[in-house]
Amino acid sequence: MRPEDHVARFGTADGQLCVGGVPLRRLADRVGSTPFFAYDRAVLDGRLAQLRAAMPDRLELGYAVKANPMPAVVHHVARFVDTLDVASAHEMHVALDTGIGPARVSFAGPGKTDDELRQAVAAGALVEIESAGELDRLVAAGEHVGARPRAAIRVNPDFAVKGSGMRLGGGPQQFGIDAEEVPGVLADAADRDVDLTGFHVFAGSQNLSADLLLAAYDATVELLLQLAQKSPAPVTYLNLGGGLGIPYFEKDEPLDLHRVGEHLGSLLDRVVAPALPDARAVLELGRYIVGECGVYVTRVVDVKESRGRTYLVVDGGMHHQLAASGNFGQVIRRNYPLVVGTRLDAAPAGTADVVGCLCTPLDLLGHEVAVPDAEVGDLVVVFQAGAYGLTASPTAFLGHPPAREVLV
Repeated sequence: MRPEDHVARFGTADGQLCVGGVPLRRLADRVGSTPFFAYDRAVLDGRLAQLRAAMPDRLELGYAVKANPMPAVVHHVARFVDTLDVASAHEMHVALDTGIGPARVSFAGPGKTDDELRQAVAAGALVEIESAGELDRLVAAGEHVGARPRAAIRVNPDFAVKGSGMRLGGGPQQFGIDAEEVPGVLADAADRDVDLTGFHVFAGSQNLSADLLLAAYDATVELLLQLAQKSPAPVTYLNLGGGLGIPYFEKDEPLDLHRVGEHLGSLLDRVVAPALPDARAVLELGRYIVGECGVYVTRVVDVKESRGRTYLVVDGGMHHQLAASGNFGQVIRRNYPLVVGTRLDAAPAGTADVVGCLCTPLDLLGHEVAVPDAEVGDLVVVFQAGAYGLTASPTAFLGHPPAREVLV
C-alpha cells in the first residue's frame, strides 16, 4: 500500500493529516509535546466492525494485549471483544481493570514466575501452560492460593506456518509443549488438582497470505482434535491463534479477510462442532486489531545536506518506534509508510533520509523517502504504528524523554 492510501484512512484538513478528526498541528498542541503516538478511535472501531462482519458468529474474538497495552486502548477494545490475552501480571491487571470477567482473561507466555502464577490463580484467569514444569508450579500456586487453577495447554505444533513474519511454532521452541509430548502431560494432569479446559496453538504471526493462513488453520484444527481425544476432561476451549497481518510496505497487499472468515466458519461447522460441541473457539488477534489505527508523530528539528543527501532530523526515533527503524524483525530493511503530515498538499521535491535524535546510524525512520520541501517545525508521521510501538522499543536508550500516547 502507498502512503496516500494510509492518509486516506485518517482523512485530511488544510493540507494536514487528521487523527480522530483533529488536524495534526492542533493535535500536537493538545498533546503538549512531540514525539507522540496517536490512536484513532474511529479507525479502531472500523476494524473491529470489519472483523465482526467477516468472522462467523460462533468464533470468539480475543485481543492480545501485548500488541498495545495502553490502558485507554485496552479499555476501548475490551468493549468489542470476547477475551483478553495477556503475557505478564501487569498486563493481566490492565485487562482486569476493564471490567471483563476474569474467566475471559488468558495468560500465555514462557517464563511465568511463581508470583505471577499465584496472581493468575487468585484472579481466576486461564493459564496457558508452556511446559510440564510450569504445570507443576501452577498446581503449587493453586495449593498456595486455595483455589483450583484453570488451565489450557499451549501446544508447539509439529508444523510451521510459511509466510509468517515471526514463527512461533514448529521445530524447537520456547513456546508451548511439543505436540508429541502433550498426551503425557494430559495423563499427568488427570491426577492433579487443575481444571484443564483445552488447548492453544499460535504457530505464526504477520501473515498476509490467505492461502497460507487457511492451510495453517486446517492443520491446527486437525492437531487439536487429535489431542482432544487424549484429554481426561471435556474440551471447552480452543485458541486457534491469530497470524493475520497488516501491510507495512508499499508492495504489500491487504489480507483477504472475508475469505479467512468464510473458511473458519466452514471449519467450525464441519469439523469442530460435530467433534467438540461444547468447545469455545477463539481467534486471538493483536496487530490486526490495533496496528492500522495508530500513527507516530515526530517533529523536524533540523534539515541538513551532506554530500548530496538531504536529512530530516526529528526529535523522535528508534527509542520510541523500533520497528520502523528496521531493527525489530526485518531481515532486509524497508521503509514503513511515512509522510510529512503538515504538507500533504505539497508535491514531492526530492528524497530525504528521516533520521532520529540518537547517536547511532541505526536510528533511521525512512531511507530515501519522497518528501516535499520540509522545514524545521514540520511534523513527520509514521503509519502502521498502533501495535508493537512504544512498549516494544528501547525507551531508556540515551535518556531521551518518553513519547506520549493519546486515544483520539
